[in-house]
Amino acid sequence: MQNLKKYLLLSLASLAFISCSSDDDNPAANNLTLEFNNTFKSTTIVLGNAASTTATTNTSASGQVHHFSELKYVISNIRLIKDNGDEVPYNVNDLDKGATVIDQSKTASLSYILSNVPSATYKQIKFGLGIKPEQNTLDQVRFPNFYAAAGANDTAMMWEWGSGYRFTKVEGFYGTDNKAMSIHTGSTVEGTNGTPATYTQGVNAYRDVTLNLTTNAVVGSKAPKIKINADFDKLLSGKTNTITLSTGTGMNDNATPNVHTAAQMVKFVDNLGGNGTSDISGMFSVSSVEN
Repeated sequence: MQNLKKYLLLSLASLAFISCSSDDDNPAANNLTLEFNNTFKSTTIVLGNAASTTATTNTSASGQVHHFSELKYVISNIRLIKDNGDEVPYNVNDLDKGATVIDQSKTASLSYILSNVPSATYKQIKFGLGIKPEQNTLDQVRFPNFYAAAGANDTAMMWEWGSGYRFTKVEGFYGTDNKAMSIHTGSTVEGTNGTPATYTQGVNAYRDVTLNLTTNAVVGSKAPKIKINADFDKLLSGKTNTITLSTGTGMNDNATPNVHTAAQMVKFVDNLGGNGTSDISGMFSVSSVEN
């Protein structure tokens, strides 16, 4: 009887050891957090109105002083790249689960939690600045949560004149006399006499961003955090374009959205999201990974 008890105890201990070893070798999926820090160069942006003495100011490459009163952008189409090169998409076809509005005025929006990420070691992240063309319609039925978040009165990430979303929305002031600056980007459509059936793609303002991680993110027994810096110094002083702001109604005036021409908007888009060829990171970079 004593020998039987010892045998049973040893068997249970062995099973427990095997179970623990199995869990360690094949950990379950876990969360991964993307934490965004919006800056001018290395200084985190503080928003402010025209008379603000506390707002973070910046000077562009062309010498224009500017600061922001509003700062928002859309992140979607997130993909994680394993250390072996395999790509793991994160709800890329569901804006409710895989897209978000980053809003500098809302601290909670700066941390975006990816849930149930497959356990693996990841070396790279890809995401879209904006929404890819095939999803860029105001679809309240398919994606009610994202539709509501983007269309909220204090968010306003929808075009008033079109059927798509704004991808970036920057409001602020520039120059020593604080002239108004209002820069909005997003894909546009062209049609005949406003007829939806004739709409075709005009400017594609969606940009695919690719970032190498500073160290591999290990998901499984750990729930890592990837800290991503968005340097809005690039808005006017990008890798692709140096932009000088001007206010007026001419084809080259660019400080307010109602007079943006397609060519002018693309300059801002390429600075913020990259041009897709020589620049695939735009204003973004990974500052650190916390495992």
